[in-house]
Order: sequence, then C-alpha cells, then structure tokens
Amino acid sequence: MPLGAARIAGVSAYLPERWASSRDVEAQIARAGPYRPRSGVVEKVTGIRRRCWAPPDWQASDLAVAAGEKLLADVGLAAADVDLLIFASAGQDMVEPATAHIVAAKLGARCPVFDVKNACNSMLNAIHIADALIRTGQHRRVLVCTGEIPSRAIRWQVRDRAQFVEAFPGYTLADSGAAVLLEAATPLMAGGIFHRAFSAGSRAWEVGTLPGGGTAHPRDPEYSYFRMDGRRLLEAFEGLGPGLLHEALATTGLAWTDFAAICVHQVSMPYLRKFCAVAGVPMDRVVISLPEYGNLASATLPFQLATALGQGRCGPGDRIALIGLAGGVSLGVLLATL
Repeated sequence: MPLGAARIAGVSAYLPERWASSRDVEAQIARAGPYRPRSGVVEKVTGIRRRCWAPPDWQASDLAVAAGEKLLADVGLAAADVDLLIFASAGQDMVEPATAHIVAAKLGARCPVFDVKNACNSMLNAIHIADALIRTGQHRRVLVCTGEIPSRAIRWQVRDRAQFVEAFPGYTLADSGAAVLLEAATPLMAGGIFHRAFSAGSRAWEVGTLPGGGTAHPRDPEYSYFRMDGRRLLEAFEGLGPGLLHEALATTGLAWTDFAAICVHQVSMPYLRKFCAVAGVPMDRVVISLPEYGNLASATLPFQLATALGQGRCGPGDRIALIGLAGGVSLGVLLATL
C-alpha cells in the first residue's frame, strides 16, 4: 500500500470524580507528619488549585477504558473496528503483561496491542508511532489510550523540608484517562498529521524518577515515590532549547498564529510562561489546563485537545499543535490539521 496520511479522527478524556484542592494536599501531608508545609505553598509555586484522584479500586487500565469507550461511542465505532491498540502511559497496571492487553480485554478488542512508555510524552510518542504505521500501510485505524494514576506514588509522610522538595512533583499530579483515534485519510478527506519531531537529553534521566518496581529496586517500598530535582530538570530542558520548535515552523512555513489551538504539557504556570516566552508560543493560543486539573501526565495533550474541541476553539480544517515535555528528558512536537 502506498504512503498516505494519518488523521486524528477523534479524541476524548476521562477524569475521576474525586477532587482535592492544593490546601487539601497540604493538610494531608500535615496529618501524616512530621513535616508541615507552609499553608498555600503548593498553589503559590505551581498555580494549581485542584486535581482529581481515582477511586482506590481503579487501575490505570480502567481510566484508559473509560476514555476509549467514550471516544468509540462519539465516533460511532465498536472495539472490533480497531486494528491496533496502543497503551501509552507513564504508569501501568503491572510489570507483566503489557497493560494494553488488559485494556483490550476490558474494551472487547481483538486486535494486536503493545505498550509505549516515555514518561509524560508517552501519548505523543505513541501517536507518532501510530502515524508511521498508518502512513506505511500497516494499519488503518489505531486507538491510542492512556490511564494515569500517579496519586498512588505520592509521599504523604514527609520527614523534613528537603524530602518535601524532593517529593513535591507528586503533589502536582492528577489521575486521568485519555484516548486518541488515528485513521488513514482518504483522498476525499482534508487534514492529517503533517509534521512530527522529537529530541532527548537522556543524560539527565536521574533528575526525576519513580525508581521502584524495576530491576534496580524491585521490592523496596521506599523507592515507590516520585523523586525530582526541579532545578536540575529545568536546566535539562533549557539545555535542549527551543530549536526543535523553531525548526518545525521553518520547515512548514508557518507561524504559531496559524494554529487555532496549541497544546503544551504543563507542570507549573511559571515554567509554562517561561517556556512559551522562549519558544515564541503566544499564550492566547495555548490551552491552559494546569490550574483547574493539575499535571495530567501523559493525558495532558489529548485532554487539552478534547477541551479545545469542546469549547469550539478548533474544529475541522483548523491546525493544531501538540508540544510534549517529559522526564528523561525529552521534547516533542506534532502538527496536524483536523
């Protein structure tokens, strides 16, 4: 089959119903003791007012399935109509098997499956892979989905301020699910993904980790919490620079003002503003999700796109941009016409 184009045929997001404010987070840390954070510090540093958490008996696959079922219903398809399913998340139900198998079983899909994992860029990388498989004729309809439950890795019992700072990223994270459907575009269809590029600064992998569960620390519960050096993470992203984004515009001959909606992964409002200023991305085109929903990890970009579509900020024929930043560290950009 000749090379073709892949288009985003649908997107959905799912948020659990339990919400916690940043003050609630600080109160829970104080109750667990012995460290008591300064009142208001989480929202002041990050700009996050609230975030949602999944029920205790839910797994990452359940969030992915909830988003996937909604998406398939929205576009009038059944799970049997999908010929590849990719689960793409920073988290997972278990080490083995791939969580994609669990998602497929719950959805009732019978297609090939696999997982993609690259921290908060997992979904963006998986969309890139689906795009390539469709363009080369190996698949025609790919469901990419994620389920994130980082709340299970939050450290509540904090020893001192140093440990609070190290564990701080966990207090920004929210549980969520999202799904994106990609299809082969026909000659009668407008739109499609027209640019994709990625870079990595992998020597900075140690600046942010969730070490437990792998071969390095298979069973020690002390390694089951998020750890991050925020200053070094910022330096790592500054080292990557905005060249990838500038090159995307130069290659396509476009400006950021040519995009109806720009989705950018968000970890704190101060850093989002700084990143956009350096990259030249106008804030009025960015879909802001962080203050009301927290850091949605790999679900951030599809959640923002679903939000923009729901608000009428973009629609068929509009250009959209997905810009991903993730621990490890990595940067990615994908441009598409809806």
